Amino acid sequence: MSDSVKDYSGMRLSGNIAADTAFFADMFKNDAVFRKRRVAPVGCGVSFTVMFFDGMVDSGRLSEDIIKPLSLMTGCEKCDVTAHYICEKVLFAGEVSPETDISLMVRNMLYGDTLILIDGSTTAVTVNTKGFSVRSVEEPTDERVTQGPREGFLENAMVNLALIRRRLSTPDLSIKSVSIGRRTDTAVYVCYLATLTDKRTLNELYRRLGEIDIDGILDSNYITEFIRDSKMSIFKTVGTTERPDIVAARLLEGRIAVVVNGTPMVLTLPYLFSENFQSDEDYYLSYIVSSVRRLLRYICFVAAVSVPAVFVAISTFHIELMPTSFAVSVAMLRSGVPISSAGECLLLVTVFEVLKEAGVRMSQSLGHALSIVGGLVVGQAAVQAKIISAPMLIAVAFSGICGLMVPRLKTSVLYLRVISVIICSVFGIYGFMALGAVVLIHVLNLKSFGVDYTVSLSRIGFGPLKDTVLRAPWPRMINRPLFNKDLRRMGGKEK
Repeated sequence: MSDSVKDYSGMRLSGNIAADTAFFADMFKNDAVFRKRRVAPVGCGVSFTVMFFDGMVDSGRLSEDIIKPLSLMTGCEKCDVTAHYICEKVLFAGEVSPETDISLMVRNMLYGDTLILIDGSTTAVTVNTKGFSVRSVEEPTDERVTQGPREGFLENAMVNLALIRRRLSTPDLSIKSVSIGRRTDTAVYVCYLATLTDKRTLNELYRRLGEIDIDGILDSNYITEFIRDSKMSIFKTVGTTERPDIVAARLLEGRIAVVVNGTPMVLTLPYLFSENFQSDEDYYLSYIVSSVRRLLRYICFVAAVSVPAVFVAISTFHIELMPTSFAVSVAMLRSGVPISSAGECLLLVTVFEVLKEAGVRMSQSLGHALSIVGGLVVGQAAVQAKIISAPMLIAVAFSGICGLMVPRLKTSVLYLRVISVIICSVFGIYGFMALGAVVLIHVLNLKSFGVDYTVSLSRIGFGPLKDTVLRAPWPRMINRPLFNKDLRRMGGKEK
């Protein structure tokens, strides 16, 4: 037997129901949930074999829509019973289809469909009887909003596609399916609006998906690491979200969504740098409130990266930049601390990340207790024991809090924070300025599926900046992003 469904492509049934049943039984001989049942209706000169996987089908639909109609067949000869006759005249199910390719039969069964073999026919019938349990639709815990929709994606791709379709009631919405993974044969769905999406971007996505050769896909991040641009960059170039309203908004901007069966995380591309600072509810609140919050996120990103490093640089090389009273206070508080400012800062950053990670992994009640004990008790005890200094503790804590304001950049913030501290401990504030220039050049040179990572900054003027650092009122956001086939979002003239 093969380890991949695709290896059965092109194979056909023999027409001998006993041999065909034995073929499938041997294929799944090591699967304890594989089920088969022979149905031989009285007064009909033909028999059937019904095959399915227990736990993946709705037993009620299986009995009422398949077993019962087949058992009650009467007055027909063997030569009259074909797959098309069964689909059109016998079965009560809403979605049935004849199949001749064994690979499609196996794939449909593995997805929860029921397969019907017909004696004397090389064509089988697949019936949609999916009935495995899924969790209810609820708000994603990591993307909560105070105002706006409360729905989130599930692990079932069909439910996720329905959530997207409910928001985009247009025939322009295109959904294409591909299968990736030799053993898992995971269904991956590419969603886009045909009149908005750039065909070059779409073709590039299909090319990259086609080059993936792996035995299994269990989460969308598997695909992200294969298809993303600049794989070694600390900035992500493929977006992820669990919210269908965000996916719908991205599709309306001419982007592409990739839905992977088995995970609630949906990929969106191209991904722009400004999206790192956009919140889900920026478009559900007043543009004034949203603009202030978004500007605050940019400030917090800079503070999260720079505060510890700049403090290390000033306290080590540029003490003259501090006010005299503040410099004396810092020197007094650091007296007796056995490690350097850089070592102290790196130690605190490490402890902060350990506490944050432990709080995420533990249960919610213990996580809160750990944060209180780690942040207050351990921190205060370390200061009193002269292991660390209070100014450095304040700088790192402030930096950590600012980093929480930009969750989409948490990995980038961590890397930049550590690198900047190390460079500032060696080269001072000049090293920090050089690092800032390198990061800026790197961001300006990044691309996401052929689109500039900072495409909104490629033109001078207020138009392209209407949804970047600030959010303009909806009546003024007339145009879509610059990479669309159709730039016009609404009527009127650009203001």
